[in-house]
Amino acid sequence: MKILVTPTSLQPDKGSAALEVLKKYSDDLVFNTKGRPLTEDELIPLLKDCDGYVAGLDFITEKVLENCPRLKVISRYGVGYDRVDIQAAQKKGITVTNTPGVNSEAVGELAFALVLAVARKIPYLDSSTRNGEWVRSSGFECLGKTICIVGLGSIGKVVARCAQGFGMTVCAYDPYINADYCEEHQIESVSLEDGLKKADIISLHLPLTDETRHMIDEEAIKNMKDGAVVINTSRGGIIDEDAAYEALKSGKLGGLGLDAFEMEPPKDSKLFEFDNVVATPHTGAHTAEATRNMADCAVKNLLDVLEGNECRFIVTR
Repeated sequence: MKILVTPTSLQPDKGSAALEVLKKYSDDLVFNTKGRPLTEDELIPLLKDCDGYVAGLDFITEKVLENCPRLKVISRYGVGYDRVDIQAAQKKGITVTNTPGVNSEAVGELAFALVLAVARKIPYLDSSTRNGEWVRSSGFECLGKTICIVGLGSIGKVVARCAQGFGMTVCAYDPYINADYCEEHQIESVSLEDGLKKADIISLHLPLTDETRHMIDEEAIKNMKDGAVVINTSRGGIIDEDAAYEALKSGKLGGLGLDAFEMEPPKDSKLFEFDNVVATPHTGAHTAEATRNMADCAVKNLLDVLEGNECRFIVTR
């Protein structure tokens, strides 16, 4: 069995226990030597003779899949699979799996860290202090503020827990919201429109689909409170970055906390003109604990499919 492994945190120099399991299964492993997600043209020659594929953030297009006659399974290293052409995979009979829930704590904690970083201007103050300045810039407190969580899945629930620990009022929009969970945890269920209107902070936890692409656009921002802060640790395309730029420029938006961008890496992003934009490099899932859990789950999914065993996390049914 030949297997391609592309996640940058699952390479031979990382000392992963999950990788050792994979090495015992196959002595023909191919690795990503680029240190970044692979392009279509880079993937095709690596994948053409592979039976299995542990996939990082590569774009797995129909063209890629058409050139993989032996490929049986794509095991996504993470929960999102918007970079996989699911229809093309189904057409080719390729099973796609993911690793839901294993990085929820890590991503949720980073989302709330971004709330605090924007609220207290931590990166700006750190940089100015290191440069010999003594800027006493004021921010805002979380106590008594309202946060709207858009997407109350496992990550959104972590953010809700953190927010309530800081004395915030929590409301949430989710088309599949669990009313009993909301009642038990004192979370108000709201429509998206109402949530955007009442929130001081909006935290996004959604997959990128045709329905969610540019959900936060010019019109949505107009419906927000003046000075609202938007946090995105899900997928970059959910925010219309041009609309966000104009809203930051006018002062309509009070800040952004971003771990995902429409273009990654976001070279020369005009959003970086603003001190109230805090950016991280799509690193929400990258804690030691989450990395270990994702690796274990992704490798197990791959081997379950290749061995014909039951796999809990198949997305191409």
